[in-house]
Amino acid sequence: MSDQQNQVKDLEGKIALVTGGTKGIGKAITSRLLAAGATVIVTARNPPEAQDLPYRFIEADLSKLEEVSKVAAEITEHFGSVDILINNMGANTFPGGGFSTLADEHWYRALEINLLSSVRLDRALLPQMLERKSGVIIHISSTSGQFPIWESTMAYSAAKSALNSYSKSLADEVGPQGVRVVTVSPGLNKTEAMSSFLNDLAKQAGITFEEMTQKLFDRVGGVPLGRMAEPEETAELVHFLVSPKASYISGANYVIDGGNFPVVK
Repeated sequence: MSDQQNQVKDLEGKIALVTGGTKGIGKAITSRLLAAGATVIVTARNPPEAQDLPYRFIEADLSKLEEVSKVAAEITEHFGSVDILINNMGANTFPGGGFSTLADEHWYRALEINLLSSVRLDRALLPQMLERKSGVIIHISSTSGQFPIWESTMAYSAAKSALNSYSKSLADEVGPQGVRVVTVSPGLNKTEAMSSFLNDLAKQAGITFEEMTQKLFDRVGGVPLGRMAEPEETAELVHFLVSPKASYISGANYVIDGGNFPVVK
């Protein structure tokens, strides 16, 4: 019997939306929630290659307001509402090199992708949670939001920092009405996006992928566990936080970084 078959179905009867759910951490979260018995809806800009999907897929670019409205309308029509919202969409695709390389368009885009997509989707789907006095919202942030690297994550880090503040504010507002809001801040995860990010940096620096990977480890002060996380490890934390076992957790920001974070929080 597989590990997934052995897993407790503690999310049966729950409807979950995972944004950016076809790759990387989002894909791992989707698989974990399905294994826990949830009905899962996934959004992404591009459809997955597989045809026989175990979840409902909605193609959408949530950095655009009209696309958020489209997703919310389709969910309302087919499901009524969601019990779990995983705001996983995000990207660091902006020029490195510091402030002088970043034009207004890069800053606006960083905020659209990494902050406003979550704000708008919460605004569209949260009212139904408040009516039922139950629901869980998870914002997938990044350790970059508290530990920015000016050479490569300036705009991304600023947007994620704003997401952290917004998430805490929202938790304080809606907690008394029965809705929990939690932030998860992954460190280095072994994903396609991370590989592309490191490849681009390596080309800019004229060094190998392996050398750039080590340089990044050194830049963040090292990872005591000595490796990047598997996306499935981050997904396990997210599953716990949306499960009944985490019913008293709200407003917190959970860092999952292999011990990398250099301060006592």
